[in-house]
Amino acid sequence: MITHIQGRLVEKNPTDVVIDCNGVGYFINISLHTFSELPTSENVKLFTHLLVREDAHTLYGFSSVAEREIFKLLISVSGVGASIARTMLSSLAPEQVLDAISLNDIATIQSVKGIGAKTAQRVVLDLKDKILKVYGLSSISAGSSNTNKNEALSALETLGFVRKQSEKAVDAIVKENPQASVEMIIKQALKNL
Repeated sequence: MITHIQGRLVEKNPTDVVIDCNGVGYFINISLHTFSELPTSENVKLFTHLLVREDAHTLYGFSSVAEREIFKLLISVSGVGASIARTMLSSLAPEQVLDAISLNDIATIQSVKGIGAKTAQRVVLDLKDKILKVYGLSSISAGSSNTNKNEALSALETLGFVRKQSEKAVDAIVKENPQASVEMIIKQALKNL
């Protein structure tokens, strides 16, 4: 299996790239997250996953090994194909996917286009134990800081801010200060929005 490709970036689109590796151009499907992480230089390295089906061999590329592993976990769930997994990684950052699954946050997963309530529940049910074991996340420690984060997000939404913008601001604050209280998060987010 092809595990990574390193070469010259020939073509760059939000959903795919073409990388020239020793004279061979590889068409690689990517998520928006990977698109935003791609360097501006010509030389790039993508971690890949080759999906083989009867009618196609499709190559998916990721900016990090962690994103690739999340993609593999997602496509292992019944009802989640490669396109839905890629859409999920385009709508949410890999860390947000991990947090949503480890915290039983079905609403976040369901917010991704193409994922209904049953599929979102199945994703959480099938992957929660694997993610807690593989990534060593303790659901208790993640839960306390994310409870503050979720409360702050709810408050900002109530104040009329758009959820996506609020999430970006709150994520940056929580990343900088994981122990921030709800009030601190809201005050800082109001300054940044």
